[in-house]
Amino acid sequence: MSQRIEDVEEALIDTAHGIARVHHHPAASPWAALVLGHGAGGGVGAADLQAATSAALTAGVSVALCEQPYRVAGRRAPAPAAQLDAAFGQVVAEARRRWWPELPVLTGGRSSGARVACRTADDAGASGVICLAFPLHPPGKAGDPSKSRLPELDGADVPVLVIQGESDPFGMPPEAPGRTLVRLRGNHSLTSDLPGVRDAVGAWLAERKVALRRGGR
Repeated sequence: MSQRIEDVEEALIDTAHGIARVHHHPAASPWAALVLGHGAGGGVGAADLQAATSAALTAGVSVALCEQPYRVAGRRAPAPAAQLDAAFGQVVAEARRRWWPELPVLTGGRSSGARVACRTADDAGASGVICLAFPLHPPGKAGDPSKSRLPELDGADVPVLVIQGESDPFGMPPEAPGRTLVRLRGNHSLTSDLPGVRDAVGAWLAERKVALRRGGR
């Protein structure tokens, strides 16, 4: 049974780099929680983030959508990576303390937010990461190893779901152990196949539920 995404509680969380805004969508009898971050120039209303939120709630996973401090302050240009990582980590820690002290927590995001989730997975104690449109390299830079973000993706030492558009100009991540790669029609926005986003998130969360209840990863 689906759950209304409109059921939401907003909270302001003070981080070392400003105030973050969190949109908490509590699931009924949740078995896990998921913190998702937005892309560099977008917000938590992005269609794929909303699709992932809907799928998670249906799967019994509470969701917190994190607005980074630079967005809350009204700026469009993203903060430096270290500031993004620090603020996201503090949001995860506070959300866990406030709402889910006894639940496993998953993290993720779209585009830049996916990079942040991968870089912070270990420190955040994440039980898995969901990457929506991971930007493997800047457009047109596929042949330049110095521009690759693959080390960030590989550095997430937990199960990872990557949902990527087949024509994404930011590239297609490779298959890897512990990484589930779902290719959908469309580009970096993933709006061409939102049902595919929901299906992929729901299926991966079902696998995570079984693995975590068995005491695995």
